[in-house]
Amino acid sequence: MNESLYRQLQEKLDHFSMGFPKTESGIEIEILQNLFNEDDARLFLSMSHSLASPEAIAEQESRPVDEVEVQLNDMAEKGLLFRLKKQNKVMFAAIPFVHGLFEFQVKNLSRDLAEMSSRYFDEAFDEAMQKSADYFLRTIPVNESIELTQNIAAFDDAVEILKNKSKIVVTDCICRVRTEVLDESCGKPKEVCFMFGSMGQYYLDRGIGREISLEEGIEILKTCQDAGLVTQPATSQNPGGMCNCCGDCCGILKALNKHPKPAEMVFSNYLAFVADEDCTGCEDCLERCQMDAISITENETALVTSDRCIGCGLCVTTCPTGAMKLQSKPGEYRTPPANTSEQMRLMAQKRGLL
Repeated sequence: MNESLYRQLQEKLDHFSMGFPKTESGIEIEILQNLFNEDDARLFLSMSHSLASPEAIAEQESRPVDEVEVQLNDMAEKGLLFRLKKQNKVMFAAIPFVHGLFEFQVKNLSRDLAEMSSRYFDEAFDEAMQKSADYFLRTIPVNESIELTQNIAAFDDAVEILKNKSKIVVTDCICRVRTEVLDESCGKPKEVCFMFGSMGQYYLDRGIGREISLEEGIEILKTCQDAGLVTQPATSQNPGGMCNCCGDCCGILKALNKHPKPAEMVFSNYLAFVADEDCTGCEDCLERCQMDAISITENETALVTSDRCIGCGLCVTTCPTGAMKLQSKPGEYRTPPANTSEQMRLMAQKRGLL
């Protein structure tokens, strides 16, 4: 295969979202060769993340519109492009590796691609995710873990996020699909990732997600919290998606776990602490914590390492004595970007692309 073509594709993807960094082994090229044939790679290279019509793309390519439109739709069906259907118009755009190329394989992830992606995460992408974690996904607390005396903003409340969406689509978690394909499944609920707006419609159009009611969405959230999953919407006040993640499978959480101070890498307004006088040292909180932020001291009471706590509140909801509590982090309350465009701009700025 034309390795120069795929290297150009890697370099283009490295400018999107969290990037797509080069490795010494070249595993990223193998991933791209698995996903793209050469014709699709060339067309992707000519496109941007801005939506464009088949007519505009065909004119740019100096090719017949009908021919280009067939290829664009084929690529969208293979999860290689984003496609927006609106009224009588269809528009297409290039997509990043995450969220995009990887997640869009959720219903047809092969073992080869699962193995390659796992290698790639270990070699390079985990570090990329660490650097961009705060502006990609943010951690919000289990609602029941917040005391009534605290005011919680709507953008930090998963139920309120669902209530504000006109259409809720749920799909399988690509991270747990990957570990399932590799026979490494944690066994936690899989159909737990929410998509909204045009992204939700894309999942519906491809048959890789299903539309649900608000009531079912809330029930899924409760199931996730019971299973010990961390709720992570996209880092904007109007997120296009919301994940429910575990430390065993989730790419973001696994990457954060490798960092000595995950709390510094996440966008979170909360922090757990222990009321020593109420703690019995039962250790229920140890299993619930996805960041290994809790330990048991010599006095047989729990201790939260603030550098590792991401403020999800999972430890609070299962503490039998109420010793585990969640409080607002000291300092200024962080407000996420207003929308996805601002979120992407800040990610690009942080990566030095602007």
